[in-house]
Amino acid sequence: MNNNAKILYICQEAVPYLPENDISALCRHLPQAMQERGAEIRIFMPRWGCINERRNQLHEVIRLSGMNLIIDDTDHQLIIKVASIPSARVQVYFIDNEDFFKRKATWVDAEGNYFEDNEERAIFFARGVLETVKKLRWAPNIVHCHDWFTAIVPVYLKKIFRNDPIFRDLKIIVSVYDDPFPGSLNADLTDKLIQEGIKPGDLEGLADPSYTNLMEFAIRYADAVVIGSEEIQPELRACIDTSGKPVLPYAGKENYEDAYAEFYEKLLEK
Repeated sequence: MNNNAKILYICQEAVPYLPENDISALCRHLPQAMQERGAEIRIFMPRWGCINERRNQLHEVIRLSGMNLIIDDTDHQLIIKVASIPSARVQVYFIDNEDFFKRKATWVDAEGNYFEDNEERAIFFARGVLETVKKLRWAPNIVHCHDWFTAIVPVYLKKIFRNDPIFRDLKIIVSVYDDPFPGSLNADLTDKLIQEGIKPGDLEGLADPSYTNLMEFAIRYADAVVIGSEEIQPELRACIDTSGKPVLPYAGKENYEDAYAEFYEKLLEK
């Protein structure tokens, strides 16, 4: 692995903080594998209210906390917490806020219904991650976004933060999984992104923010794509196949580390 690689992993879930599945397991083990190969890594995820802070030894990072992010004309305080994965020598940064992440759940309630404000939570998460990386004064050269909750990060990097020295020289990777949600997020997602400073013409395809449209939108602003599941939606497969972007095919659930390391290295050479 290129010793100059600085990889920012933006994840919606990771073991041991949420139950194990294909996404949470990869977001736990892939960063450690790249760190062991010489890369410098940072991991960010939401501080979902169902994460037990005491058991997982989360603590607030005062020097990074306290900024207010305005979403839809409302102030929301950004709180940053951190924890170390036992025996892995890997730290995870958590984006927290009382309004969005206090409820004892992730993106669905106890009955499996998706929360009505998931689009605002995703906006807050995206902004929170990028503002915190700026405060860290740490300039990644790869930003690897995993699944739908991170899908607006690429447009932020390409349109809002593109002239920031911290984010000026990087490659954006989007991992697509077999993880669709039913229906769509709130249709006013585009209005809220316009308030963030993104131009209406840059939001084509998001009038109906379904899972498929959201992921196609993320792919449009990515520099490369990873197929993270053995099977993905046919529409997304077609979008990836016609995107003309570098693609890492599904690398399996085990012994995938070399495939990712080689993919990262090729991107950094371009």
